[in-house]
Amino acid sequence: MKATSNNMTKLGGSFTLPGTSIAMHRMGYGAMQLAGPGVFGPPRDPDAAVAVLREAVDAGVNHIDTSDFYGPHVTNEIIRRALHPYPKELVIVTKLGARRGLDKSWIPALSRQELIDGAHDNLRNLGLESLDIVNLRVGGVAAPSDGSIEEPLTALVELKQQGLIRHLGLSNVTPKQLKEAQTITDIVCVQNLYNVAHRDDDAFIDQLARQGIAYVPFFPLGGFNPLQSASLDATAESLGVTPMQVALAWLLQRSPNILLIPGTSSVQHLRENLKAATLTLPPDALAKLEAIGTKS
Repeated sequence: MKATSNNMTKLGGSFTLPGTSIAMHRMGYGAMQLAGPGVFGPPRDPDAAVAVLREAVDAGVNHIDTSDFYGPHVTNEIIRRALHPYPKELVIVTKLGARRGLDKSWIPALSRQELIDGAHDNLRNLGLESLDIVNLRVGGVAAPSDGSIEEPLTALVELKQQGLIRHLGLSNVTPKQLKEAQTITDIVCVQNLYNVAHRDDDAFIDQLARQGIAYVPFFPLGGFNPLQSASLDATAESLGVTPMQVALAWLLQRSPNILLIPGTSSVQHLRENLKAATLTLPPDALAKLEAIGTKS
């Protein structure tokens, strides 16, 4: 894959992670939806999943978000099948801190041994000797919870010192937990729940932007299904685009440190998502969208 200036423009430009030379195109791809229903088991059409990944990279995407607990193991195995040996510019970001129950539940896995085992699972199934970026996932299913993250983060720092992890990020955390983490190690990104309708992290995003740290919004099950808004629909209709494209474009215009990882198992939907990076929302549309935001 060659990261041409044209691809960078199409994908929202790039953002360089703090303290690194890693320049990630702001429009990335989230692999969660490549697994089966409920992010569990294999997809109905593995060949189609491979096609989506190859299309994304061919379009210039150089940031793929995944985890070995998607499936479990399924998405990483598909990524390896589709893209290994990986393009030099491709950054694969994974997460540790959870595992899947046989009932498809999401179970915390934050002990030192669970984190070590999880790192090795990711390495094996992705076919890598070192993980580019690992996010420590804490908190609940979608929202952060208070508490120290020193113990699990220290375990990941040990893996970083061993050369198994290059850079560390956080997922589902509070500003207080970020501050604690930064007394232990460098943090290059934060991944939390955020979109045009769910705005609890507004101040947090601005704080991270001042520090040059990337903010990567995630959405339940990788989509905007919970986001129902007449203003969003009306804006999309007036611009001749989809509500998803408007929602993604709004995020890109919200702050330059926001990197996107929309997920899909469809090549058509992937192309639609990527086109959102070329959409500039006019001031009147931004004002209408701003009005739908909520904070808890």
